[in-house]
Amino acid sequence: MKPKTLTTLYWVFTVIFALLIFLDGIGGVTRQQAGIDALKHLGYPVYFLTIAGVARLLAVVALLQTKFKVIKEWAFAGIAINFVCALASRAFVGDSFGLLIPPVIMLAFLFIPYTLWKKVEGVKQSHREKNFGYMGDSQTAKSYE
Repeated sequence: MKPKTLTTLYWVFTVIFALLIFLDGIGGVTRQQAGIDALKHLGYPVYFLTIAGVARLLAVVALLQTKFKVIKEWAFAGIAINFVCALASRAFVGDSFGLLIPPVIMLAFLFIPYTLWKKVEGVKQSHREKNFGYMGDSQTAKSYE
């Protein structure tokens, strides 16, 4: 796949995914009734809705920024943990199979922008190495000076 196509696909899937997380975060911060009902059903305190909503909004910012790779990586990890915990919570309270599907779908969808991001980063890295030679870490570079 061409680097430009890869980058375009990455941003399309990332923006769509970030929009879904953003809307869920807004629902949590504004304490929508559906969220309150779900948390009560699962046995969690209602204030957790606000905490999770703020975390989702921060994750959206982390996903859309391009400067701090580690923060983006942690945002992907946090969202993945959120979906795994949602699946486990639903399973532990004995919810029907149909209610177990949405977190699995979102977890699967999460891996699309994540995988594309890793591929884009790999292309960037190979481009840097091709054009500038192996740079190594700063300690290695300084030892040759």
